[in-house]
Amino acid sequence: MKNVREFIWPLIGLTAVVVSGWLLFRELRGLSLDAVWASLTAIPAHRYALAGLSTFVAYAALAWYDRIALLHLGVRHISWLYVSVCSFTTYALAHNVGASVFSGALVRYRAYSAKGLSAPQIAVLVALCSLTFGLGTILLGGVVLTIDPTLLERLEGLLPEALTTPATARGIGLLLLAIVALYMLGSILHLRPLVIRKFKLEYPRPAVMVRQMIAAPLELLGAAGIIYFALPAPLEPSFVVVLAVFLASFSAALVSHAPGGLGVFELVFLTAMPDIPKADVLAALIIFRVFYLLIPFALSIAVVLLFERARLAQAWKNRGIGQPPTPLV
Repeated sequence: MKNVREFIWPLIGLTAVVVSGWLLFRELRGLSLDAVWASLTAIPAHRYALAGLSTFVAYAALAWYDRIALLHLGVRHISWLYVSVCSFTTYALAHNVGASVFSGALVRYRAYSAKGLSAPQIAVLVALCSLTFGLGTILLGGVVLTIDPTLLERLEGLLPEALTTPATARGIGLLLLAIVALYMLGSILHLRPLVIRKFKLEYPRPAVMVRQMIAAPLELLGAAGIIYFALPAPLEPSFVVVLAVFLASFSAALVSHAPGGLGVFELVFLTAMPDIPKADVLAALIIFRVFYLLIPFALSIAVVLLFERARLAQAWKNRGIGQPPTPLV
């Protein structure tokens, strides 16, 4: 059964890429490359700089995810620089290759086991980082839907009509905020772990919980800011609208299991932005993929190669003094 599951998720991801790619092709049919290039060159230099700064904020917050998890584990001997490089490499690979392949377990195990962490500790670290991201998505989703319940109307055709009404949207927003409030309450009151079948949720200490509530929204705000600053200034919607559409698009991409959310992310975003020329939206999405995905991906590969080269050199050195080398992945 386990082997079957290993094939099912990649198959689902591949199917999502094919279907969304076809729908995206239909959506962009008739759009010329010259129009997209004109949109890219029309973005002022200072807005490219702001998009780059947003990328830095997003990845800095992701590094904070790891630091928060280490604080929860009581681990304090690992430097910020080491944690930041490990986090950057993990998420750069996960965002591009697919969360089901590089969810953090493989890269983090190689990096943190070298610093003395055990496999159970690393498993808790990975789970808490995922939980932090989920809390941030739920929190910001609840905020934007409560502030502007008409936002789900932008997803008409992708969601059931009953979910896109303002009353329903606001109810969903309040429900999401209630979930976060219950989590915070469980942490403050030191409630017993919540167990659902094999899933066990340990409430972190309030000091850890507060950091989660800051780091997770900060990462999502930074990622959404890349697209916001890449959109044309005279036509751009409010940041709340861009953030809401980004949350919906990014969530759909994660659920689809498509590598890098390829096609799924763009399809949802284009559908939810009918009031902006498609060439301008596509140009902003290209900037997002380059800044948030492709450049970090290239850098992360270099980091992995350098790390494994150093580990191999250490293993070769240890062979002469009777120490068993660390097995390479």
